[in-house]
Amino acid sequence: MKRLLGAMLLALACWPPSPGEAQSLAPIFRRVNPSVVIIRAHWKEVGGSGQVARVSDVGSGVLVSADGKVITAAHVVQTADEITAEFLDGGRVGARVIASEPEADVSLLQLERVPAKAAVATFGNSDRSEVGDQVFIIGAPYGIAHTLSVGYITARHKPNTVYSEMALAEFFQTDAAINPGNSGGPMFNMAGEVIGVASHNISKSGGSEGLGFVVTINMARRLLLEKRSFWSGMSGIVVADRLARALNLPQPVGLMVQQVAADSPAAQVGLRPGTIPATVDGKALLLGGDIILAVHGQAIGTESYEALQERLGRLPPGSLIAVVVLRDGQEVTLTGVKN
Repeated sequence: MKRLLGAMLLALACWPPSPGEAQSLAPIFRRVNPSVVIIRAHWKEVGGSGQVARVSDVGSGVLVSADGKVITAAHVVQTADEITAEFLDGGRVGARVIASEPEADVSLLQLERVPAKAAVATFGNSDRSEVGDQVFIIGAPYGIAHTLSVGYITARHKPNTVYSEMALAEFFQTDAAINPGNSGGPMFNMAGEVIGVASHNISKSGGSEGLGFVVTINMARRLLLEKRSFWSGMSGIVVADRLARALNLPQPVGLMVQQVAADSPAAQVGLRPGTIPATVDGKALLLGGDIILAVHGQAIGTESYEALQERLGRLPPGSLIAVVVLRDGQEVTLTGVKN
């Protein structure tokens, strides 16, 4: 009888809960939410009329160190002139980019100070996460701060298998909702550990359709905290083939400067972004700015931004940076010192 009773109790303990009895995420959410940061980025942008306008964007991030380092998405902050980080209590702190890898859509910020009530997130090991694991994301979809979305890891993608523009990114695919404003927000496992950084979704409607992509935290840590990928503060577009010939490039490939962040290494060197809005081969471009031909004695190739990042990243602080650009039809050499 005792054996039968014990077997029944064991069976009841292992019996899966009904949907109404599912474990609440509330305690975990309350514990990790103070580590989530809302990112507000501001920059100048040339409009269709050629006038310069001040543009703002909202993203998300996560505090990963007690001295104020925050991981977020590169596309939110890469060319921002001004960045602020907003915490759960509403307090806002200035921030600056100290490392960035656009080829993986991750950036590292340094806060001016760390609010007293902020919490530092705990890293998980994303290599141990599997398709089918339940996860949740916290961010600011459409600017609505500290919003929770829940789902599963639905696929895993190795680097250079999803987008050529983000060839370095190792992605989790998820059905947890990712909407504009979620970019840079942390993905947590059910232990409350950060295992990814939200990047973007694929959508025909403009909203979440269950095809979200999240950079694995192991990849983000390697690029930002270990390698410390160089932040140039610029965005550019590869110029090749027909467009290169139309612009009279003296070589097959160049990198057209589109945006430059204030006080960034690109700005200090003297790179000029485009100012003339145009559409070429279906791409929205800004013409009239510099086209980078060579960096530190090496010509720009089809590898474009990744190669530029690598070349500059290998230089020690204090090194002289030489950049050859095509400006107003003339080759000009710009120089600066790497910080």
